[in-house]
Amino acid sequence: MSAVSTAAAKPVGGSVRELVARRRGLAKLVLLAVVAAVVVPLVNSRWGSGSWPAALTVDPSGSLGKASNWIIDNRDSSPVFLYFFGYVSYGVGYAVRGVYLLLLALGWTGVTAAATLLAWRFAGRRVALTALVSLLACGALGMWVPTMQTLALMVVAVLASVAVGALLGLAAGLSDRMFRVLRPVLDTMQVLPAFAYLLPFVWVFGIGVPPAVLATVVYAAPPMARLTALGLRGADSGVLEAVTSLGATGRQRLLTARLPLARGQLLLGVNQTIMMALSMAVIASVIGAGGLGDRVYQALSTVDVGNALAAGIPIVLLAVVLDRTTAAAGARIGSDRERFGRGWVVWSVLAAAIAGCALVGRLLDSASWPGSWTVSIAAPVNSVVGWITGHLNTGVPVIGGTADWAAGFTTWVLDPLRDGLQGLPWWSVLLVVGALAWLIGTWRTALTAVLAMAAIGVLGVWSVSLDTLSQVLAALAVTLVVGIAIGIAAARSRRFEALLRPVLDVFQTMPQFVYLIPVVALFGAGRAAGAAAAVAYAVPAVVRITTQGLRQVDPGAMEAARSLGATGGQQVRQVQLPLARPALLLAVNQGVVLVLAVVVIAGMIGGGALGYNVVFGLAQGDLATGLIGGTAIVCLGLMLDRVTQPVASAKGR
Repeated sequence: MSAVSTAAAKPVGGSVRELVARRRGLAKLVLLAVVAAVVVPLVNSRWGSGSWPAALTVDPSGSLGKASNWIIDNRDSSPVFLYFFGYVSYGVGYAVRGVYLLLLALGWTGVTAAATLLAWRFAGRRVALTALVSLLACGALGMWVPTMQTLALMVVAVLASVAVGALLGLAAGLSDRMFRVLRPVLDTMQVLPAFAYLLPFVWVFGIGVPPAVLATVVYAAPPMARLTALGLRGADSGVLEAVTSLGATGRQRLLTARLPLARGQLLLGVNQTIMMALSMAVIASVIGAGGLGDRVYQALSTVDVGNALAAGIPIVLLAVVLDRTTAAAGARIGSDRERFGRGWVVWSVLAAAIAGCALVGRLLDSASWPGSWTVSIAAPVNSVVGWITGHLNTGVPVIGGTADWAAGFTTWVLDPLRDGLQGLPWWSVLLVVGALAWLIGTWRTALTAVLAMAAIGVLGVWSVSLDTLSQVLAALAVTLVVGIAIGIAAARSRRFEALLRPVLDVFQTMPQFVYLIPVVALFGAGRAAGAAAAVAYAVPAVVRITTQGLRQVDPGAMEAARSLGATGGQQVRQVQLPLARPALLLAVNQGVVLVLAVVVIAGMIGGGALGYNVVFGLAQGDLATGLIGGTAIVCLGLMLDRVTQPVASAKGR
C-alpha cells in the first residue's frame, strides 16, 4: 500500500513540471507559427525555390590553394616549419620508430608474453588467455608486422593523449573559468567525425606517421580531459573539508584527496582514450599511418574482402584485448590495493619472464613470426564472397537478395529523401533546423544550428551536404527502429539482456573502419552499404541507452500501473517510454553522431557526397576540396548535434 501511495504522490510534482513544460512548448509553437506566417511570404517572394543562391556563396578554394602551395614551397625553408613543426614531426616520428624497434627487438615471443602477463597482472586469467589467443591469431593471419606498426603508433598516441587530456582536465577540474571555456570546446570535438581531424594535420605536416599520431592525439584527448575534470569536480566535499581542516595545502589536497577520489574516472578516461585512439589510428591509414588500417584500406579500394578481413580481425582482437585489460584494471585497482601496492617483486618477476621469452625467441632465430605458421584466409573468404554474390545478392525466392535490398533501399529511400531535401528552398531548411533546435533546446542551440547550416551554403557545398544529410537521416531512422525495439526487449528480459551484453561489448569496441568490410561483401559498394555500416555501428549505443533509460523508470510508477491492470505493452507505451524520454532523446543524439561518423567514412566504398570529397582531397592532394568538405562535415555534425541534443544532456555533459 505504501508503494502505491508513494507512486501516486510522486507524479504530483512531476505533473506540475510537465504542465509547465507543455505550456512553454505550446508558447514556442505559437511564436514559431507567428514568425513563419510573417517570414515565409517575405522570403518566398525573394527566393521562391532552388538551392543556395550563388550570391551568398564564397569560394575559398583559390585562397586555400594558394595557402597550400605556400606551405609546400616553404616547408623546407620557413623558420616556423624548420624550428617548430619540423621538430614536432621529427620527435613524433622518432618516438614511434623507437617503440616499433623495441617491439621488433622483443620478437613475437616477447611481445606475446608481455601482453599475456600484463593482462594477467591487471585483469586476471580470463583476459590473459584472451590476450594470448589474440596475439597468436594476429601472427597466424600473417599480420604480425602490421599489428606491431599499429601498436607502436598506439603507444605513442595514447601516452600523449593521456598527458594532454589529463593536463586539460586538471585545469578544468580546479578552475571554474577554465571549465566553462573548455566545456563547449570538448562538446564540439566529441561530435566531430574522425575524418574531419585528418586534413589540417596533412596540410601542415604532409603525409606520414607524424600527422596520423597528432590527429589521433587531438581526437582521443577530449574524453580524458572531460572525465578528469568530472572526477576532480565530483570529489566528496566532506573529505576535502576534512583534509583542509588538517592544514593541507592546495597541492597536498590535490595529491592526497582529489586525485585518489577521482581514480575511477581517470581510469575510465584512459580506457576511452585507448579505444578512440585505436579507432583513429586505423582511420589515419588514409594519410600514410601504415599498419593494419593501411591493409584494410588497400584491400577495400580493390574490393578484396578476403585481405580486408584478414587485417580487420587483428584490429578487432587488439581492440578487445585493450578494452578488457584497461576496464578490468580500473575495476580491480580500487578494490585490490594490497595486491597492487606490494608489486615490486612481482614486477621484477614479470620483467624477467618477458626478457626470458624474448631471449628464447632470439635463440630460436624466430624474432619475427615464422612464415610457415601463417594461414591465409583471403582465398576462402573471397570464395565465400563470390558465392554470396552469385547466390544471395539477387534471385533468392520470396526475399530477393542483398543486392536487391540495397538497390531497393537506394531507389525507394535514399534517392527520394535526397531529391526531396535538395528540392526544398534553402531558407526553409534553415527555418526547420532552427525550429527543431529551439523546440528541443534553447535559442542559443537554435542559433548555433542555423549558423552551422548556413556556413555549409556559404562554402558552396549545399547540395552535396544535403546528400550526406539524407544518408544520415535514412540510416538514423533504421537505427532508432532497430535499436529502441531491441532495447525495449532487453529492458523487459534480464536473460535476453545477458545474452546481448557480450555482443554489444564486441560491437562497441570495433573501430569504425572495420564495419565497412562485411557490408561490402553483402551489399557491394554504394550508399546503401554505407548506411548499413552506419546502422551496425550505431545500434549498440542506442540499445544500451534505451535499456538503461527504461530500467531507471521509477519502480513506484511501474507498480502503480500494474496495480491498475495495465498490460505489458501498455506499461511500455504509457509509462516507461514517456518517463524515459530524456534517455530516448540522448539515444537519438548519440545515434546521429555515430551514424554521421560512418556515413562520412563510407565515402571510401562509394557513399559519395562529403565523404568522397574528403577522400578525394586526401588521395589526390587537393587540399582545398578536402578542407571544404571537412569543414562542411564539421558544420553538419554540429547542426545535427544541436538539433537532437536535449537540454538536460547539454547541461550535464
